[in-house]
Amino acid sequence: MTLNVALIGAGAMGGAIGTRLVETGCTLTVFDLDPEKVAALTDKGARAAGSAAEAAAASDYVITSLNSARIVELAVFGAGGAAEGAKPGALIIDMSSIDPESTKALAARAAEAGLRWVDSPLSGGAPKALIGELTLMAGGEAEDVADAHAVLKHVSSNYTHMGPSGAGQTTKLINQVLCGLGFLAIAEATQLAQDAGVDAEKIPQALKGGRADSALLQEYMPRFATRDYRRTGRIDNMVKDLNGAQDLARLTNTSMPLTAVCAEVHRMLTAAGLGGEDQAALMEYFKGPDRGKLS
Repeated sequence: MTLNVALIGAGAMGGAIGTRLVETGCTLTVFDLDPEKVAALTDKGARAAGSAAEAAAASDYVITSLNSARIVELAVFGAGGAAEGAKPGALIIDMSSIDPESTKALAARAAEAGLRWVDSPLSGGAPKALIGELTLMAGGEAEDVADAHAVLKHVSSNYTHMGPSGAGQTTKLINQVLCGLGFLAIAEATQLAQDAGVDAEKIPQALKGGRADSALLQEYMPRFATRDYRRTGRIDNMVKDLNGAQDLARLTNTSMPLTAVCAEVHRMLTAAGLGGEDQAALMEYFKGPDRGKLS
């Protein structure tokens, strides 16, 4: 059976998700405020909608991939939002990375409107979305999470129900703490290797299979070493996620000193004009006063 899916938000991540859904046979209706982003998907077989409401009206599943809780709220419940056009009982799958408390409030509001809500943030980025190998952590009612998998199986290879609404977003914040610290540790180790005269590009192979090995090490140390700043993510998005982790830590009274330092480094680079760059640009931190002028 062909799945009818609406996609609200066709940026770097949403565009990759939409591409994969079209390629795997879903009927996709897309809405984004940027016509060029919509055109990139309609060229591949998606249909354009003039509003989120119009996109939702044609679909049984509504995926949102947006940058903040406020934008998600407007896209779903604002004027012309998905809730206006969605069929009774339609399932909204929020793949944005937003804070757990906002997610709980949005899910409750959706329920009042006769809609279902699953938070399903992701790890793996656009490259993994394009080949259907995202890692997804889901929050919501068990039946809704299972229903969402009918769509999300096309873009993921690891899908886990973490608990009620907001649990997926909490898990994503934990993921981002681990990734943020990992990126910074590997960048720092890369600089140390180079300053000490060791070929940093050889280190991933040298450490492969050992306790220091990781997917991040294998992918990013070669990029750090060669200053390969191809954009597969954004430093300012990491700032948003680390801010979210720190907000949650304040609510839970959890001490996170390393996360605080990591967040400050990311904020410094963002203030230097590098917020839109990939995590590989963490190497610019080690340039000191010259940071902000890309190598």
